[in-house]
Amino acid sequence: MRQIVLDTETTGLSAAQGHRIIEIGCIEMVNRRLTGREFHRFLNPDRDIDDGAVAVHGISREQLETEPRFHEVVDEFIAFVKDAELVIHNADFDVGFIEHELRLMKHKQPKVTDHCQVLDTLTLAREIHPGQRNSLDALCKRYEVDASKRDVHGALIDSELLARVYLAMTGGQSSLLLDEEDSGGASAATNSGLKARPQDAAAAPGRSYQLTVIKATAEESAAHEAMLEKIRKSGACVWDID
Repeated sequence: MRQIVLDTETTGLSAAQGHRIIEIGCIEMVNRRLTGREFHRFLNPDRDIDDGAVAVHGISREQLETEPRFHEVVDEFIAFVKDAELVIHNADFDVGFIEHELRLMKHKQPKVTDHCQVLDTLTLAREIHPGQRNSLDALCKRYEVDASKRDVHGALIDSELLARVYLAMTGGQSSLLLDEEDSGGASAATNSGLKARPQDAAAAPGRSYQLTVIKATAEESAAHEAMLEKIRKSGACVWDID
């Protein structure tokens, strides 16, 4: 599964009022692991930036005078996000601005969903933590994600924080990867005891595996309980419900 965690900074709050994107930050995750690949661009908006927006992200118009326009980087941007799932906090805001930019340049596919899927982590957070504050800052505190290095909002650093919040909010950074290759070239499925039985595959393709149960170690069980305790502090823990 390929996901792109995305954030933007803008000249103001409303694309409908003519505001523009001035920064896009994206980082890639594959199978819930950060790959190190990123897309990051500052953009010249060809207009003034609201004082309130400058107070949030600290970017002035003068700093952007030599940066490219959106239409100059759009092909590279779309190639980076193509066929992935975008993970965005308050997706309506960022998607609205991206689609506004695509319409301005008369792009033949101006809908973000023409290129990729979208997951809104704000909606997800409200489902997990109803009635609580679910801003990115609040979620960083709730899930103990260190945001101390961020003095002002920035598209790339906010994407990095959101990636870590998203992984914590949806069950931690590790996952079972049945197709991952180990250092010796054998698949993780084979090493973990997941073995195909050819005689079953021919008779019943849907039942072609014999599973070996591997119990958690004491260290793994302790780490699991520690994660559950963090979840309990944030609200009801579904794993405690019979």
